[in-house]
Order: sequence, then C-alpha cells, then structure tokens
Amino acid sequence: MVLNRSGMWQEEVTVPSAHTFLMPEAMTFEEAAALLVNYITAYMVLFDFGNLRPGHSVLVHMAAGGVGMAAVQLCRTVENVTVFGTASASKHETLRENGVTHPIDYHTTDYVDEIKKISPKGVDIVMDPLGGSDTAKGYNLLKPMGKVITYGMANLLTGPKRNLMALARTWWNQFSVTALQLLQANRAVCGFHLGCLDGEVELISSVVARLLALYNQGHIKPHIDSVWPFEKVADAMKQMQEKKNVGKVLLVPGPDKN
Repeated sequence: MVLNRSGMWQEEVTVPSAHTFLMPEAMTFEEAAALLVNYITAYMVLFDFGNLRPGHSVLVHMAAGGVGMAAVQLCRTVENVTVFGTASASKHETLRENGVTHPIDYHTTDYVDEIKKISPKGVDIVMDPLGGSDTAKGYNLLKPMGKVITYGMANLLTGPKRNLMALARTWWNQFSVTALQLLQANRAVCGFHLGCLDGEVELISSVVARLLALYNQGHIKPHIDSVWPFEKVADAMKQMQEKKNVGKVLLVPGPDKN
C-alpha cells in the first residue's frame, strides 16, 4: 500500500519506501487502495484529535463517502457511541447497516435542528469536511469539552463548473474564534491535513499499524463503491461529483474489464 500526496493516477510510480506499507494476506488490492487515506484521516480525526471514548456522540458529515464510511466503522470499535450522519435519503439504509445511529437528509432538513431534537446538549465531536458556515454550525453544536475537527472545504465545490461566487461566499463565511472565546466555551477547534504530515513517518506508521490490527480482527473493512479503468476517469469523477457514491471510488490501470 502506498501513501503519497499526489501523482498516483498512473501505472508506475516512484515513492519513498517510508510511504509504503505491507498488505495483510487476506486484503484485496481494491481494499488496499481504499484503506490508507480514508482510514488514517478518520482515525486521527476521531482518536488523536477527537479523543473518542465510550458514550460519546459524533456528527459525521458526508457519512456515505470514503472518509465518512471509515469513520462510522471506527466509531463501532468504541462502546456506546452515537453517530449522526448526514447523507442523501437514498443512502440512509446502507448507513444504518454500517452503524449510523441517526442518518439525516441534509437536503430536506436542517441537521442542527434534527440533532438538537435527539440530543439537546449537542455532540462531543464534529467531523467537518465542509468548511464555511458549517464549521460555525458544528462549533455551536458542541457540548462542553467538545471538539470540531475541520479537514476539508467541500463547500468550495458546488457543481461541475467553478463558481466564483460560491468560493467567495465560503471564504467570507469561514469560521473564526478567539482563544478567549474557546476558554470560556470549554470547546476546541482543530485542523487536520494528512498531506501536510509527509515527514511524520513514525506517527503515520503507528496509525497504520493500529488500522491493520483492526482490519485483521474484522473490525474495519473498506467499503468500495465502484472500480473504474483509467480511461473512464471522467465518469469516476462524475460519480462523486453527483454524490452517487457510497464508499470509495477507485481507478485501476489497464483496459476496461466490463
């Protein structure tokens, strides 16, 4: 398995040996391709920053995506964790089967209102890949000692074409908080970017070792949405852009086998 920041959409690559990890015997190549980025991100957000513990509640945005599905599986490794997951209604049944306690359709309902109905005090951890105004919503949903961990800016991407107004609106709505406000609120705001941990070989290796142990014990298993040959990369991207995927979308070298 290879963890590299970019340049992987080709048949042969040269990478530092420290960025490679041995696959378990029982793991498929598709699972190996789906494991590292999604599960390292989900694990470090939930456990290293989030300090996930029994009895906690977690809001997972884009719960049917690659990182979202990984996070939901990892939440099941801790006792009595309540998971709120946002996704389109068509994906709710799959999410329930995978461990989401309360799926929420963000198209038809306000997720803040839905969470407050079930948990008036809010949640302990918010996983925020959205950015913009949603970071502020997540912060205001936190219980005392709660944490919002931002690890993406999906709100910048609104459709197939670049929308400068959406970019400007998301930038303008970007959440800001002072140290004094954090002190009085008993909350934390964290930022995570796996691509900026390139040099932290020991840290990443220790996380991968824990993830492989969970895989070997049967606690986690990458959820593959679809597999596409390189020449259909545009179709693969469209699958994600139109939010049709449940789990990881993969590219494989070689001709189309279908």
